[in-house]
Parts: sequence; structure tokens; C-alpha cells
Amino acid sequence: MIAVLQRVNEASVRVDGQVIGQIGAGLLVLLCAERGDSEVVVDKMLAKMLKLRIFSDDAGKMNLSVQDVGGGLLVVSQFTLAADVAGGNRPSFTQAAAAEDGRRLYEYFVDQAQKAHPVVQTGRFAADMKVALVNDGPITIPMRMTV
Repeated sequence: MIAVLQRVNEASVRVDGQVIGQIGAGLLVLLCAERGDSEVVVDKMLAKMLKLRIFSDDAGKMNLSVQDVGGGLLVVSQFTLAADVAGGNRPSFTQAAAAEDGRRLYEYFVDQAQKAHPVVQTGRFAADMKVALVNDGPITIPMRMTV
């Protein structure tokens, strides 16, 4: 599983011109399930993400997690994170999970996140989304988890 975390002051996602997910300060999570991923990988990714200390404390050090600061999560599916550009000029997405597996793991991630964290908003799986954000820092953290 691949994720890109962006620490944001605010973020939103629109589908067909309508805002369907929006947070203030917190994390924009771009999420991609890969072939072979399972719920075990999702659980591991979410646990690490919620405890990752990338928010500043009073001294300006990155010592606080999204849970510590009460920030939101905006979770957006993005299969293009699995792009392989080694072969030519057109990216290959063969490492991305099949659509049904990707949807199942994305929905599982969102469900588990909502159980573990008070503010979770989402995009819409497989939709044409417009994502807006104000990156804070900027702090952008790529993550990859396997079993």
C-alpha cells in the first residue's frame, strides 16, 4: 500500500462541482492499494499514519501526531501512486490493485480510520475529483507498507 501524506491547513475534494469532503488543519491522505495488499497492510498503514509525529509542538519541533493536535483526515483514493515509469513514456499501473480490490481496501481503510479518529472525510473512489489544499510547511511524506 502506498500513501502520500500532506500536512495541510485545509483541504477539500469536489466531484461534479460539489464539495464532498473537507477538513481544516490535518492530513490529506492520497491512498493507493497495490496488488497483494490486505487488511493487515491497511491496519499497519493506518496505525503508523495516526501516530506519525509531523505536527509542530510549542517549540516548533515535529513532535505531535494528527491525533495529538486533533487534526482531520481527508482520504482520497489515487491509483496513480502505483505508476511505473521505467519502461517508456506512458506510465504502467500494473502494480495497482484491481478495481474491486482497490475499492474494498479503500473502504476498509476509511471505515477503520473513522473508528480510530474523530474527523475523517473522503473523496469518492474512481471519481474524477478536484482536490484543493493549502500545504502546511510544506510537509509531504511518502509511505509504503507491505506485510
